[in-house]
Amino acid sequence: MTSNSNPRFDELRWVIEIRRTLDEELEEDSEVPVNIYNVPKTLMAAKPDCYVPQEVALGPYHHWQPELYEMERYKLAAAKRTQKHLQRVKFESLVDQLNKHEPRIRACYHKFLQFNGDTLAWMMAIDASFLLEFLQVYSIKAGWLLTRVSSRMSHLVDYAGTKSAHNAILRDMVMVENQIPLFVLRKVLEFQFPTLDQADDMLRSMLAGFGEDLCPFRMKEDLTQVHVEEQAHLLDFLYHIIVPRSKEPSEIIEVENEDESKEGKEGSFGDSSYVQQLFQIIWNLLSTSNQGPISLLKRLLSSDPVKVILKLPWKIIFNLPGFSILKRPVEYIFFSQKKEESNPENGNSNSNSNIIKPPLIEEIAIPSVSKLYKSGVRFLPANGSISSITFDAKMATLYLPTVSLDVNTEVTLRNLVAYEASNASGPLVMTRYTELMNGIIDTEEDAKILRERGIILNRLKSDEEVANLWNGMSKSIRLTKVPFLDKVIEDVNNYHTGIWKVKAGKFMKRYVIGSWQLLTFVATVLIFLLMTLQAFCSVYNCPRMFRVTTDL
Repeated sequence: MTSNSNPRFDELRWVIEIRRTLDEELEEDSEVPVNIYNVPKTLMAAKPDCYVPQEVALGPYHHWQPELYEMERYKLAAAKRTQKHLQRVKFESLVDQLNKHEPRIRACYHKFLQFNGDTLAWMMAIDASFLLEFLQVYSIKAGWLLTRVSSRMSHLVDYAGTKSAHNAILRDMVMVENQIPLFVLRKVLEFQFPTLDQADDMLRSMLAGFGEDLCPFRMKEDLTQVHVEEQAHLLDFLYHIIVPRSKEPSEIIEVENEDESKEGKEGSFGDSSYVQQLFQIIWNLLSTSNQGPISLLKRLLSSDPVKVILKLPWKIIFNLPGFSILKRPVEYIFFSQKKEESNPENGNSNSNSNIIKPPLIEEIAIPSVSKLYKSGVRFLPANGSISSITFDAKMATLYLPTVSLDVNTEVTLRNLVAYEASNASGPLVMTRYTELMNGIIDTEEDAKILRERGIILNRLKSDEEVANLWNGMSKSIRLTKVPFLDKVIEDVNNYHTGIWKVKAGKFMKRYVIGSWQLLTFVATVLIFLLMTLQAFCSVYNCPRMFRVTTDL
């Protein structure tokens, strides 16, 4: 029987772990910050497959998932090969050493780990052995493999024998919830090399090859010079070679969930109540005057024919071809103001008007690539990563970093954004970059233009897949101000709105097309008066009243 089948045993073990954890003291809490998180629910709900490992579990969060058990035998095989190359010690000695660092390991994880110390230490040792053996292929690719371990790589393990399996494991390795502290990897390598410096050289070479292969941007830095002791885990390393560490505090704005619009479901002008409101508005306007013509109209509105008009099936009438065009203008003119006054959330008061809510990621206001291209904006690849994004207004040129898109890119980008949002140790640069790309790429035509300019290196099947990739990344839990990217967005918008073609289009929309509302309103009033006159004449015999001869 396992402990999982005995709830009482689990409770006792939990109490023991809590007591032992409280008795243990770290040197300084600040030295071991939390850096391995759970993916925020809003992101997980968007596309779970991008955040939940599909092949291999690394670390405690997904260790007991039955669908990942198949990889356990490959982990054990890697641990056996690691045992052969330990420096005159047994594998159990490595586990004992990791057991001494149990408080530090637990401190890295945001979620409470319901494992005892021995279980956690064995898990870390086996998973680290598997991960290091997998990463050695990058050290070979980069040409930096130390002579001491060159003979070991003659073993091409079958789990990475195909490109698809290799990519599947790669995607699992960069997931937020599938990380192992990097100091654990250093500790395992330290048992295999005479000195810590040699172990760091080996780990540095692995990380450099891993970063060059998986990073979607072209890197100018020499990754072999990275300080491995400053990296928390693989995803943290990948994030900081793309977004350099910032010492400035982040100005984060929480995004509130807003209810979906109910327009069209209620308050339609087709309802008879709205027709009655229309007559009520006209009556209120006329009631302020007692002049002759006005008095006549007041009597007209209170007459029996008008009451008949109010009972007509207006919902059906306004859906007819000739009347449907009149529905929106009349509804907008007569009732939009009333709706705004009755809805306090619209910010009618001065106090509410000063409250600026952060826009949702879908609401980032920037023209698409095709619109910018038609207005004369050029697109050129920038030398560098995200920090190299600029807009030259004089040359009308937008510089964007070259991004390589393949089967691993979406998972990599999504987990970088999730890690950034969870960590929140600086400005959310990756989030803002994905918002920018989401804003300027709407269709495959936009993706095609960027591909032809060398900004997108498309290793997917089509430009449509590229557009779907960026448009699919539309979920964010918070927004932040990133000054250099916000400045680019502002400059692009200012340039685009300053083009005479755009100005002419806005002029037409505001003063020509916009005047159509006034024309339709006039037509509506005329039709209404004619219908009223017709109903009036059918009752009171207008020809005889006005002495009009109908004979030809």
